[in-house]
Amino acid sequence: RAVTPVLFQFHKDGFLVLEHFFSAEECDSMRSQMQRIVAEMEVPPHCRTAFSTREEEQLQAQGSSDYFLTSGDKIRFFFEKGVLDEKGNFLIPKEKSVSKVGHALHAHDPVFKQITHSPKVQELGRKLGLERPVVVQSSYIFKSLLAVTPHQDATFLHTEPLGRILGFWIALEDATQENGCLWFIPGSHTSGVARRMVRAASGASTCVEFVGSEPAYDDKQFIPLPVRKGGLILIHGEVVHKSELNSSESSRHVFTFHVMEAKGTTWSKENWLQPTPELPFPSLYT
Repeated sequence: RAVTPVLFQFHKDGFLVLEHFFSAEECDSMRSQMQRIVAEMEVPPHCRTAFSTREEEQLQAQGSSDYFLTSGDKIRFFFEKGVLDEKGNFLIPKEKSVSKVGHALHAHDPVFKQITHSPKVQELGRKLGLERPVVVQSSYIFKSLLAVTPHQDATFLHTEPLGRILGFWIALEDATQENGCLWFIPGSHTSGVARRMVRAASGASTCVEFVGSEPAYDDKQFIPLPVRKGGLILIHGEVVHKSELNSSESSRHVFTFHVMEAKGTTWSKENWLQPTPELPFPSLYT
């Protein structure tokens, strides 16, 4: 099958920008749906304990890690630091307190499910030559302040062989250099994975641990990828990317999901995220 110039670019760089992939209406429907989800959210129990003893602190940490590790088949809320007091009350407006909502919006929410499996996404999957793509996780990212350090997605979503993970990153608002757009090292997807995040052995003090170490990347190698509202960035699982601080007054909302080519691929049992009997990874193609 002939490789189009667009695909050639993706394989060369490890990323690809498709401007105006989604309409403004589709972006707005995702944003308003997330407003509803946040308006109805309950603060998770592990955020509410006024802990005092070391044992209670450990229980809280365990609650926090269980909440994360079992979020693959649920819609869960992850908060910015310092936005809740020890009783779980908000110190700032509720909608500004959340950093991320994940990890199964694509399965449990009708709006995000429709976007994930939209005909144009399925068509793109076929153009990319994906034979048995499955959706492994999805997140809505609010990007208020924090920078995201350089990383490879395959650090967190490991497959044998490598090269089977693909990220779909959808800008629901303009992503600019001021509000924290993504930066990439072109061509950095060809030399494997520097480190892996794995589930820690039971009884360990943390729920996950890192194997290997992230090399020091040269800042001068990164190029910014601003993208307008509705733009889609395809992200190869091993390409190195980051985002800087959001230094602007404007937010940078994003819906993102990851797809794995399941044909001839083994999903690592050590990944934090695991399919469950309730939610085996659904096929991208409907």
